[in-house]
Parts: sequence; C-alpha cells; structure tokens
Amino acid sequence: MIPSPLRKAGVRAAFGAISLALAFAQAPAAKPARAATLHGHVSDAAGSPAIDVFVFLERATENPGVNGALTHGVETQKVHTSGKGNFNFPSLGEGAYTIYAQTVSGARSPRTHLTLKARENKTVDLAFRPSSAAESQPASSTAASGSSTQQAPDFYDQPQFTVAGVTEASNSGGHGIENIKRASEALVKATGSLSKDSPDKLPDQTTPPAAETKSGAVTNEALESQRATLRARITADEKASSDAEQNLSGSPPNSQPPDSRQSSAKKSPPPLTNLAQADLHHQLAQLDETLGDPLEAVNEYQRAEELAPSEPHCFDWATELLTHRALEPATEIFEQGHRHYPQSVRMLLGLGAAWYARGDDDQAAQYFRDASDLAPADPTPYMFLGRMETAETMPSEETVNYFARFARLAPNNPWANYYYAVGLWRRALSEGPVDDPTFTQIEALLQRAIQFESNFAAAHLQLGTLYGAHEDYPKAIAEFQKAIATDPNLEEAHYRLALAYRRTGNSSGAEKEMQIHDQLQAKAKEDAERRRKSIQQFVISLQD
Repeated sequence: MIPSPLRKAGVRAAFGAISLALAFAQAPAAKPARAATLHGHVSDAAGSPAIDVFVFLERATENPGVNGALTHGVETQKVHTSGKGNFNFPSLGEGAYTIYAQTVSGARSPRTHLTLKARENKTVDLAFRPSSAAESQPASSTAASGSSTQQAPDFYDQPQFTVAGVTEASNSGGHGIENIKRASEALVKATGSLSKDSPDKLPDQTTPPAAETKSGAVTNEALESQRATLRARITADEKASSDAEQNLSGSPPNSQPPDSRQSSAKKSPPPLTNLAQADLHHQLAQLDETLGDPLEAVNEYQRAEELAPSEPHCFDWATELLTHRALEPATEIFEQGHRHYPQSVRMLLGLGAAWYARGDDDQAAQYFRDASDLAPADPTPYMFLGRMETAETMPSEETVNYFARFARLAPNNPWANYYYAVGLWRRALSEGPVDDPTFTQIEALLQRAIQFESNFAAAHLQLGTLYGAHEDYPKAIAEFQKAIATDPNLEEAHYRLALAYRRTGNSSGAEKEMQIHDQLQAKAKEDAERRRKSIQQFVISLQD
C-alpha cells in the first residue's frame, strides 16, 4: 500500500460580489470591463470535430442567506459547438470553473478544472474518450446499481494481470491512520453492496432453489449442492458446444448409422448462447464467494465477462478484485468498465473506492463527484463522498459545494443535512474561530437532520461538538449523552463527553467516560484486525 498523500486544501475564490454574479449570467449587451473569455474545440472519440454537442461550464457560488449565513450552490452555463466543433464563452467572471462536453444522449467527456483571472483569454480543448458503448443511455436513466439496457461492447479487453492465488491479508485495511482505514473498508463494502441488484438475471434461465432449514437459513450443504448443479450444467453445455463445433467442422456425415446419429442428437441438448453461458458462470461466482472460495469466484466472474461483456459482469469482477485487495487490477477493470459504460454511476463509485484504498484521495473524490453529476438526485454518490470526507481533516471547497447541492435537492434527507453541516464545520475550523452566522447555519442543519432522524447518533455528536467549541457545555453534554444513548459504542462521543465533564469540574464522570472510550477503542481495533485478517488477499501476477 502506498501512503496517503498530503491532503490538498482546495482552491477558494470569492464569489459573493454582485458584479461577478452578473458577469457570469448570459452574455450582456456590453462586455464587462474585467470579463474573461474561454473558448476551445471538442473532438469525438475518433478525433473528429464533435458537432452540435453541449459544452457545460460550472462555477461554485456563495451567497448571503438567512441571518447572514452563506448558502452554496453551482451555477451553470451551456453552449453548443459549431459546425467545426468549436465553442466560446465570451463573458466570465474570475474564479474556479469546471467544464465538460455532453452529447444529447448523455455521454460526457472527462471534466476539466480551471481557474480564470480577470481579462484572461483561455483556450481549453475537450475530447470524448473512445468507448464501444458511448452514448448508449442518457444520464437521467442511470442509477447507482447500473443499467442492464446499456449496450454491451463487441469485444473483451484482455487484462494486464492474472490472479495467481490467495494469501493471508497483510496491511489490508487501507492507507493512513485508523479512521481512514475504516473509511476505506466501509467504501469497499459499500461498493460490494451495489452488486446485490445486478440486473443480469436472464428471464429464461432458472437456478435450482437453495434448500433451507426450518428456520429459513440456507445451509452450506444446500449451497454446495446448488454449486455442484451449476457446474454440471456448465460442463454439459461445454460438451454440447464442443459437439456442435465438431459437427460444423466437417465430420464425415456417414460416420455413424442414421439411427445412431438421431439418437445421439436427441440426447445432447443444444448449446446455450454466450449470454446464457455467462449467466451460469456469474451465478457460480456468487456461490463460490459465499462458500469462501474467492479464487474460483474471481475466475468465474472473469469468464462471465469474457463470454458476454456487460456492465454487471464487469462491475462484479472488478468488485471481487477490490474486495480481496487487488487494488491495481480492480482499478484497471473499473476503468475498463467506465470506458465502455460511461453512464454507469456505480462504475465511477467503484473507481473512487479503488483510488481511495490506494491512497489517492483527490482522485477518489473526483470520481465520486463525477458519479454525482451523472445522477444529481441519487443520494448514493453523496454518501460515498461523505464517508470519505468525514475521515479527512478538511473537505475541499468543491466537495462542500456538492454537499450543498445534496441538501438543496434532498432537504428532508437527514444525511444530506448532516454532511453539509460537517463540511461547513471543518471548512470554518480551518479558517479560524467559527463566526456566528456560520454557527447558526451549522446548528440549523444538524437540528434538521435530527428532526428527520431522531436516533441520529452522529448528528447528536456533531451538534455537541459545535456547542462545546462555543463553550456551551450544558448543551454539549446533553447532545453527547443523546449520542451515547443511541449508539453506546460511539467512541468519540465518550471521549468528548469526558472532556466536557472535565471542563465543568465533573472529574469522576470524566474518568469514567475516558475509561469507556479506551475500552471501546481497543475492542474496535481488535475487531478491525480480526476482520481484516479474515479477508483473503489475491496474489497478482502482472503480464509483460
């Protein structure tokens, strides 16, 4: 594992001035004195001019809200490319921007981040990545679980690695300190949960039902029986395929008596299609993983993708590699999937989780934000981004703006309010003492989160931390106690309650809470190490 790089503080610019807001609006009759211009060219995947596609230009905004608190958002302009693939934004204010091109069907070019200065004339060229499935689905039709209707590529990308075996996990918890390790593990697990609804089940294929005990639990014996049945079906189909190939290869037509050939034909079922074969291998991979045989599972996932390349097959193969800490191979397959299925939200989320596990926080955050841009109303990308950023010292300015969009689009979602509050809180701390308007805004967001989820331990903890920073210890203590009542194993709540007790002279209470914190911390570390050692790690052989 590579060490986590230094966190970048992010780029900030002042966006509140009215003159700049007016400059960003649609081109006025007279060009502002300090306006910047941005122009460039868009190429398609073949390098030809991309004609009549949209070019979007986004800028984060900050505006005074209620009680003087700042509200955050994103302003967007768009233009069409000309007949030669050119575009032009003639009148822009200075600041940080994001630009990308998008076809009418939703395929997007990579996002480019830039900063404009007053009176600057900047050129930026955009290009769509090669993809056999590009422009297959509009962005609005996708969800975090992918889309079964996206066109499959007509070829299979040969990986640059092989899985040579498995070994006991070593340093498998991610990069950096313990809370970042836990965040990485949580993101890997969350990526795996996106596989559960893989839309690749064929309606004309039936899997033998697993036997259940009287309690309803599926036994290992039942799963083993189901796996044996699937393997037998695959073997029979391979034989049928081999027989069919021999018949087509020109076997002597009179090598057997007619009656014998007819009898043989009746006994041999016709071979399945590649898609049906792939479905059987995919089901077998799931059983192999459930029964603790990840090496067989990863090979079956790969076989499914070889036979019938599809978004679900590619995603589940990459996720299997990620789960067993084959981080570079997992990144390779997720990137392959993103090329072929640019509208798959979960492929971007998997890419982000893989890069975060490899220690590249900035790259991970960008993929999570790109996933959010594909489906702005989907809470899943924000949850991935939030889980990552709450483990960091400070979220970037751009990420805080995404949390602002989450809260704006889902005002009744407790997590939307919570993550936005945490982002504002950490950003404010990095700038010095939290001012009253920002305090009021953060407090309102956390209270709103609790309003929609009363047993929200993390929100109570953050609210207590907010009050403690303003030395309102009675309120802080009350919130910490509510957090602990909801989640007695919340280590940080016990720690902060101990500090609050100490500040108010309750030495015995402080000592008790600190002891509980130390015990929980030791147990959590022990449980984490046990869990990490239980996950077998793939041994990878790179191809020349």
